[in-house]
Amino acid sequence: MTQLYNDPAGGSPSTMGTQYNTSYWDRRSLIDAVEQSFFSPLADVRSMPKHYGKELKVYYYVPLLDDRNVSDQGLDAAGATMSLTEYFVTFPALVMEVANADGASAKVNIDDNVGSTLVATLGANDSGVSGAGFMSVTVNALQAKYLTEAKADLVVAENIGAVKLQAGGNMYGSSKDVGTIAGRMPTMNEEGGRVNRVGFSRIERSGTLAEHGFFTEFTEDSLTFDTDSELYGHMSRELLAGANEITEDLLQIDLLNAAGTIVFGGIATNTKEITGEGANISTVDYSDLKRLSITLDDNRTPKNTKVIKGSRMTDTMTVNASRLLYIGSELQITVENMVDGLGNAAFVPIRKYADAATILNGEIGSVGDFRIIIVPNMMHWEGAGADVGTNPGNAESGGRYNVYPMLVVGDASFATVGLQSSGAKNGKQKFKIIVKKPGAEMATVSDPYGKIGFSSITFYHGFISLRSERIGLVKTVAPE
Repeated sequence: MTQLYNDPAGGSPSTMGTQYNTSYWDRRSLIDAVEQSFFSPLADVRSMPKHYGKELKVYYYVPLLDDRNVSDQGLDAAGATMSLTEYFVTFPALVMEVANADGASAKVNIDDNVGSTLVATLGANDSGVSGAGFMSVTVNALQAKYLTEAKADLVVAENIGAVKLQAGGNMYGSSKDVGTIAGRMPTMNEEGGRVNRVGFSRIERSGTLAEHGFFTEFTEDSLTFDTDSELYGHMSRELLAGANEITEDLLQIDLLNAAGTIVFGGIATNTKEITGEGANISTVDYSDLKRLSITLDDNRTPKNTKVIKGSRMTDTMTVNASRLLYIGSELQITVENMVDGLGNAAFVPIRKYADAATILNGEIGSVGDFRIIIVPNMMHWEGAGADVGTNPGNAESGGRYNVYPMLVVGDASFATVGLQSSGAKNGKQKFKIIVKKPGAEMATVSDPYGKIGFSSITFYHGFISLRSERIGLVKTVAPE
């Protein structure tokens, strides 16, 4: 319905709300602060050119020594072309042991390698290190190649400590096993030859643009006679603040769904096991955050986070030697009451380490390797956890526990996509705003007097997950 001033003095209220006065009153209204941005400043920004559809694609080149770098471009130590269906199996030692009853099958599975170059020799019953019930198994090499993953899995299933690795042209991939790494080192002989050729691969990432927008209408009388002489300015401000909050919410949803490193509170292994009762309540603790930090370290997630600041979104600041952990206000008490493994307080208030130049929006303190940021509009999953039995005081919905996120966004982990606009500075424009005030130019057949105006705002949003392993997520319960 179009907004109307009506006739408040004559008993017909304005659709805007109560009028303080029905005569001229010059008063400057109080303006609430615009919602602060939390996630948008972390993004790498990519511009989508016009006339290329709504999908933007980028390549992520996988590091050489990474399990995801799988290709058939490489050569093994003998100079033969590698096959993606082949797998290397590395043994922990030349002498191992298996149960007496499993010896025959272990020999068959181990010997079923390419060319049978590695052969297992069985000892007598009870000849293993463990004595009764175990026999020794001796191999003449620490590594062999198998034609299929199924054959490699049979060897691993013998529980002798064997480790498999796909023959993907990347030497030893992401393996940390000493035997695997030692066996795949690119050694050379005196004559050289075509050995140790490696291959590279890349992963395609994509993001799709979606347009969002809304508008408001107003009459000439509502601007002319309203109690607030700055009504139009306030409406415009709220229009922009609303659009900014929507973009933040869209981005937050994308980040929560894109998280590739997930830790669950307590002993839960999935979202439906998150519980707020019993001996193993799924409340996040200091050890959970340390596990998350170690996993992010293993994923090579930088601790230097660049945050866009400045009104034109051009300047940046760098947060050193820490990662940013975003939580909702529901988890503030949980974080502030955390203790480390020695029983000491783990939470350090911001007043003890920060100055005005380094404080981030919503920052309240730090725990371990994380700086804690409170996001007032942080979302959560209502009723997504375990069934409620006897609830000791944790938040629930519909008979199931609510699940609350703690989000870590590593540097260069994602990008937002905007549509290029030739009319904006540097070809980038976040919001497109159209304002048509009442007047002669608004006169149409449906409004011949031009008494109605409007303001509209539209914007495009797109998201690309560049390195999902650098986006960490803890799922936990929270007190009511």
